Amino acid sequence: MGANLSEIEILERIAQADETALLMLIDRYGDLVFSFAMRVVQHSGLAEEISQDVFVKIWQKPGAYIPGAAKFSSWLLTMTRYTAIDHLRREVRQSAPTFPLEEAVHLSDEGHLPDALDADMMRMLMVDLPPEQAHAIELAFFQGLSREEMAARLQIPVGTVKTRLRLGLKKLRVLWDEKMREPIEDEHK
Repeated sequence: MGANLSEIEILERIAQADETALLMLIDRYGDLVFSFAMRVVQHSGLAEEISQDVFVKIWQKPGAYIPGAAKFSSWLLTMTRYTAIDHLRREVRQSAPTFPLEEAVHLSDEGHLPDALDADMMRMLMVDLPPEQAHAIELAFFQGLSREEMAARLQIPVGTVKTRLRLGLKKLRVLWDEKMREPIEDEHK
């Protein structure tokens, strides 16, 4: 019976504090939410926490989804993305240093990155980079490896490392500029 219910019907039942409806939603979308969170944060424990937070938010505000404004799955992934970003910001504030901008300027042959770019924003934007560029940036900026150390670890030439970093940083700049042009969205809170 639960498999035949639409997302709207499930949300209506959640609004009536029907725990089985929430379980139906988790069964239907739990793997999708977890895998998307994992893609953003790349840490299974944190992805599980994010997934749980997403479904808790739905339990607390089942009327937050507005039918017709977006597909339910798109809305759910947007909520997951914002929840993941919030978690990353908390993690970064607690432990990680800010992004070493001066090193990025030397790595990027063209221009500079914005002063406001910090580690949490950088991780969020890196999700949209090709994997090899994101991995190179991860190794350089979050693990502190030199280009030579990266080349040895990845078993690729130093020139390839430099190219991946340069292209990745260039794309981060474009993504940053796009992000700054987006209107502030309060609906994820």
